[in-house]
Amino acid sequence: MSLSPLAIQPFDGKSVCLFCGSSDRSDPAYTTAAQAFGAQTAAAGWRLVYGGGGVGLMGASARAAHAAGGRVLGVMPGFLRSRERLFDDVETLVVTSMHERKTIMYDESDAFVVAPGGVGTLEEVIEVLSWKRLDLHHKPVIFLNINGFWDTLLAAIETGIEQKMTPETFRKAYSVVNTVEEAIALMQEADDMPQLQHDLR
Repeated sequence: MSLSPLAIQPFDGKSVCLFCGSSDRSDPAYTTAAQAFGAQTAAAGWRLVYGGGGVGLMGASARAAHAAGGRVLGVMPGFLRSRERLFDDVETLVVTSMHERKTIMYDESDAFVVAPGGVGTLEEVIEVLSWKRLDLHHKPVIFLNINGFWDTLLAAIETGIEQKMTPETFRKAYSVVNTVEEAIALMQEADDMPQLQHDLR
């Protein structure tokens, strides 16, 4: 059911944006985690907002959330419809650009969970972290660090802090968990997380 951005169906609950990969060739543990995240998001009463694809971790999480009776909102640029195989069993917006996709995913979400993914996932999380660094939002950013997937990125962020390129408060701008259950628990605590100021220049 492909819709225009103006036709997003109302949802009164909380929404979580899942950034994750579209590859079908990655470690099966990542797919299992994506499926569990989709199912547990639905069980918690949250809407899953994701990139709209039916492949890889994206498709696994969306199908699991949908099968569990949860609400799902997919957002995909038109030029990716054939590559990422639109999962049209759920509410899906087809937009004109990557920028529009990310803007809608951000606006429609109360928290972000970052599962394993490629350069596209990396770009998405870096952008929301950059916005948080500039105090443009206070939404939780949670790394689902299955099998240490994000260890090298987290080490790079830590290097930036140690080298005084980023304030030490930025360590509290995101959370790192190893299991889906921990990610769901942090999502549920989102309203209680402190709103820190990270731009101290």
